[in-house]
Amino acid sequence: MTKTLSIRPDGTKDRAEGPLLEIRRVSKAFGGLMALMGVSLRVWPGQIKGLIGPNGAGKTTLFNLITGMLRPTSGDIRFQGRSIVGLSPFQIAALGIARTFQNVQLFRGMTVLEHVLVGGHRHSRSGLLGAILRTPRMQREEEEAQARAWAILKRVGLAEWADRPAESLPLGLQRILEIARALAVGPQLMLLDEPGAGLNPMEKARLAELIRSLNAEGMTVLLVEHDMSLVMGLADEIAVLDYGQLIAEGPPEAIRQDPRVIAAYLGEEDEVGHAARG
Repeated sequence: MTKTLSIRPDGTKDRAEGPLLEIRRVSKAFGGLMALMGVSLRVWPGQIKGLIGPNGAGKTTLFNLITGMLRPTSGDIRFQGRSIVGLSPFQIAALGIARTFQNVQLFRGMTVLEHVLVGGHRHSRSGLLGAILRTPRMQREEEEAQARAWAILKRVGLAEWADRPAESLPLGLQRILEIARALAVGPQLMLLDEPGAGLNPMEKARLAELIRSLNAEGMTVLLVEHDMSLVMGLADEIAVLDYGQLIAEGPPEAIRQDPRVIAAYLGEEDEVGHAARG
């Protein structure tokens, strides 16, 4: 099991155990369009790493490559030291990678609790026959799944909404529900794709508090976010994509002042530190 980074007295993190996720010179072409070109970056255990860039920079494409929804044209993606290129999304989730989506994706007609139960489906071992025959093992797994789902809902503050239709929740709580569903996978790495999109300041503050607390408990996070104040306040390191290329990487203060980053947002913002374009 991957351990949380230890913190030295000087405040730096011990990276001796190697990166949790490593992107090695990854490129992705769609016909004649290069969405990503030779991107390399690392996410270390215990990090909150931000991934920013203007619309069309390749951020969601990179998430789709990491989670097996797309396959890179070239390069390699390694999780815990092993290549995951060519694995299915289900296999990658089983290794310990979960994600949320830029546009909230909920199942109509399902309750909040049922969404979290769906997220935890990979933990089931009984199979179709066990479900049909209602074997003792199947019943035990169902009880464990219910207990796990309730624990997650309590953890994220959604227990009181458990029996409500998921689509009836305010957008801010729908975003939290997506995180809860991803937590049910039992991930070591959480990919959050614009979790703050469409949220008001109070909802964003609640979201940030949840992300910080999950990280404090050992969750590694790779965060795509257009709200620069949100990502700058959360991430300990930020990577910047522009037109499919990695143009900068470093701590938030260095990224805020990097001329290449400012140029990427030029015409969209007065300065990096406010909401990015898109």
